[in-house]
Amino acid sequence: IAHVRNIVRACTLLKQGIWRDEFYFYEECGFELENKVLGIVGFGKVGREVAKRAKALQMRILAYDPYVSPNLMKSLGVEPTTLERLLEESDVVTLHVRLTDETRHMIGERELKRMKPTAILVNTSRGEIVDEKALIKALNEGWIAGAALDVFEKEPLPPDHPFLKMDNVTITPHIAGASKEVVKRSVIMIAEDVKRLLKGEKPLYCVNPEVLEKEKAK
Repeated sequence: IAHVRNIVRACTLLKQGIWRDEFYFYEECGFELENKVLGIVGFGKVGREVAKRAKALQMRILAYDPYVSPNLMKSLGVEPTTLERLLEESDVVTLHVRLTDETRHMIGERELKRMKPTAILVNTSRGEIVDEKALIKALNEGWIAGAALDVFEKEPLPPDHPFLKMDNVTITPHIAGASKEVVKRSVIMIAEDVKRLLKGEKPLYCVNPEVLEKEKAK
């Protein structure tokens, strides 16, 4: 939302003493999300929460996730599709996948060239999901309109990184998942899972469930 409405850019200009000009409706205002197409890559818990919020904004939602049932997507008012079609039709493409050998650089030159020249790429998952060299080229050459990024291939972001000087990029220092409420919920979730383990129950939020199976086998 900050990117498509030019909020960060407008804030920066105003703090520099620059007021909008008479033609701001054409140059500074960004675009509305209502009736636009949102493409969600990765339809796990985060992707589903994004879809819920996008529906409230009256967006049409496409999703790609080979590990999620198409029927589940449809039940949530989301249209399952291929990655190729999602890239071609979406006004905003947002990434919510885990970093694995399969997903590393899953968005590269070929994928970026499939996107609309007016489209925005959003990445709040992991930096290495996107080939940054390809993205910089895409942004400089106008393959896509812009990018909103919270994660990067190298963190912290080097002070000479091209993203820092690009007007069509909105960036934050890997804080998309951070809030006071998240900290509180995380502590409670961890404590509750420890209690489950002590009772001999299966934890709800185990990231390596194969360990539990090995323990059972013993």
